[in-house]
Amino acid sequence: MKRKISYLALGMAIGAAGAGLAQLTLPAFTQSAFAAVADTYRELNLFGDVFEKIRNDYVDKPDESKLIEAAINGMLSSLDPHSSYMDAKAYQEMQVQTNGEFGGLGIEVTQEDGLLKVVSPIDDTPASKAGVMSGDIITAIDDESTQGLSLDQAVDKMRGAINSAVRLKVVRGPSKEVKEFKIVRDIIKVQSVREHVEADDIAYIRITQFTAQTADGLKAAMEKLHADLGDKIKGYILDLRNNPGGLLDQSIDVVNTFVDRGEIVSTRGRNADDTQRFNARPGGDLSGGKPLVVLINGGSASASEIVAGALQDHKRATLIGTRSFGKGSVQTIMPLGQDGALRLTTARYYTPSGRSIQAKGIDPDMEILEDVPADLKGKDDTKGEASLKGHLKNGDDEKTGSQAYVPTDEKDDKQLAAAIDLLHGVKHAAATITPATPDAATPPAAGADVAPAAPVTPAAPPAAAPGADAPK
Repeated sequence: MKRKISYLALGMAIGAAGAGLAQLTLPAFTQSAFAAVADTYRELNLFGDVFEKIRNDYVDKPDESKLIEAAINGMLSSLDPHSSYMDAKAYQEMQVQTNGEFGGLGIEVTQEDGLLKVVSPIDDTPASKAGVMSGDIITAIDDESTQGLSLDQAVDKMRGAINSAVRLKVVRGPSKEVKEFKIVRDIIKVQSVREHVEADDIAYIRITQFTAQTADGLKAAMEKLHADLGDKIKGYILDLRNNPGGLLDQSIDVVNTFVDRGEIVSTRGRNADDTQRFNARPGGDLSGGKPLVVLINGGSASASEIVAGALQDHKRATLIGTRSFGKGSVQTIMPLGQDGALRLTTARYYTPSGRSIQAKGIDPDMEILEDVPADLKGKDDTKGEASLKGHLKNGDDEKTGSQAYVPTDEKDDKQLAAAIDLLHGVKHAAATITPATPDAATPPAAGADVAPAAPVTPAAPPAAAPGADAPK
């Protein structure tokens, strides 16, 4: 209400002061405004003409709804790589991913050489209770062969209504033993946080993506680690490597778990009034001030960069790894009823010191490269935000992507080894010290602390464009 009143008062002041110039300026303003509107409607008429020509004269009868959807997608893709239209199905899938909860079996799967392979069953889910094992090859779902199905299509077939049944046929082991399972679907919660103890006294926490379950998962992980180690904890390792992002509010809560005062992130839209600042809540720090190392690489994007940048600016953590992806924009999800939703870039985000990481990324304090197997060399780097066509520009010193390889065997993981050494007070010989140098950007104007207010799109894997963070 205050904003409306101030605009009204401003309008009255301008009206009074400019009354003598009204005859001079009003016609010019009106002509300019009308000309702009006329140009817009002329171009919309052109679109209508082209649409009609295609409907009437194209060699085959076109699907008109697909034509319109393609036109919408073309308009949005011309803006930046992260704005897009989601039809009803895509919107539903996005909500499933960000909620971190769905009706299904509880199997993590991948596709290798056209085969649908079980990575692992999730603990305490229908799949694990039925006896599905890591390495099983799923050959049929409800008697339909998985050959020729995409990974997404196979996942769609395994998900479904709670308490409904699905039949799986699998081939197991070198002997290719065939097994069949009838499994009843249940609520599955995506485990975005995993934890274990490293070197007997270090609390290791891995966040794979930022879903609605992440903050609670982190709290539970830290409670378990405290119960396991007690006062033996030397420090924490927070592994954000190849984490493509997710929900903005969850990234804020994650930072708040390690700091309890100060700004975490700010967002700036087109208008100065759109600036928002998000501060830590006092008493949120659950780490007891223990030393913290954050692992990042070229696949760490979006919400991951918010966390890494905030902890670096607060000098709360040492960052180890390689430069992050560089996605510094916020996407807001605008539902369109039964027609899906619009994912639109509405703001840029900034670290507490005023750094924009858009098309630049976060540089680690200690840059350490992994030893990449010969068959993966040349395929282990991400292109980075700066390489995406149509990305939002950020000055002349944009930076490309970096190494995104993480060894499957921990004993070969040089970045993890360096983190353990650092927390034990040992300098790592392979480390290159790269001091963080915040941009000279002016920090955003102060504003009221507000809670995020709209849903957010999940981030796509870094192999595609990392996804979008928006208020939830």
